[in-house]
Amino acid sequence: MRSVAGDISCMITQSDIESAAARIAGRVRHTPTLRLAAGELGIDNALTLKLELLQHAGSFKPRGAFNRILSAGELPSSGVIAASGGNHGAAVAFAARSLGIRAEIFIPALTPPAKRTRIESFGASVVQGGATYNEALDACRARQAETGALDVHAYDHAAVLAGQGTLGREIEQDAPELTDLLVATGGGGLIGGIAAWYRGRVRVISVEPEGCPCLHDALAAGAPVPSPVGGIAADSLGARQAGAAMFPIAREFVSQAVLVPDAAIAEARRLIWDRLRLLAEPGGATALAALLCGAYVPPPGARVGVILCGSNTSEIPT
Repeated sequence: MRSVAGDISCMITQSDIESAAARIAGRVRHTPTLRLAAGELGIDNALTLKLELLQHAGSFKPRGAFNRILSAGELPSSGVIAASGGNHGAAVAFAARSLGIRAEIFIPALTPPAKRTRIESFGASVVQGGATYNEALDACRARQAETGALDVHAYDHAAVLAGQGTLGREIEQDAPELTDLLVATGGGGLIGGIAAWYRGRVRVISVEPEGCPCLHDALAAGAPVPSPVGGIAADSLGARQAGAAMFPIAREFVSQAVLVPDAAIAEARRLIWDRLRLLAEPGGATALAALLCGAYVPPPGARVGVILCGSNTSEIPT
């Protein structure tokens, strides 16, 4: 299942995702959907929200973490290791605690204190490994070479993609009528897995902050390229470069990649709290922001779904 940019023959398949769903069954939540009438959030379309912010550890990430660990076979005594801006680290720590193994998580300086506390609450050892995610990833790789721990990459691994693809499978089970699905994108693990599941049967729309445009830039360039990292959602969506494993999937099956300003993300968070009493972090509200600011306008007759993918924040929006 290993993929390289431009080689669609190596994509993960629906069968890989079905296998992942069976493997992680009972370890992740089947999160609810919420159907909203047109106008409830000031948007013309009726919406189906996938409440993945209610997942274990506060984001979709345990799906990929569990699948990567459980599909790896016998684990080293040193356990697992990962680099993360916060959510992936919490997911790996949660999975490791559930499985009774060690976890060491490398985070950058931009990781919010609440997310570091979250990771530590699951019993993982946390190391600050530089200013940015990429620097934390470099430190993580150096440590992994010393310890031999199983590396659980945040997005650029076939087993992680297949695990995240189980969310697409779940959405189709619960809302088979959808024609458009908006997904917040960082390094691309979630949208890569979801697009691999749907394979063009719905319009899968990538939504990124203007300050973190890595998939948008990759699709424009025809290959993953370094991109800026900044803005209010950088801790969860701030990958420097789109993953090589997901890029051929995105190029084939992601319909559009749009960018949204931080102000729209902040407004989406406020609305989610004010109207639904759900607390979303900036990255978790980013997909909804595309509808609020007009970055994505669904075609007539579209049946629109939005993934609310993360809730790891202690700040109530005002």
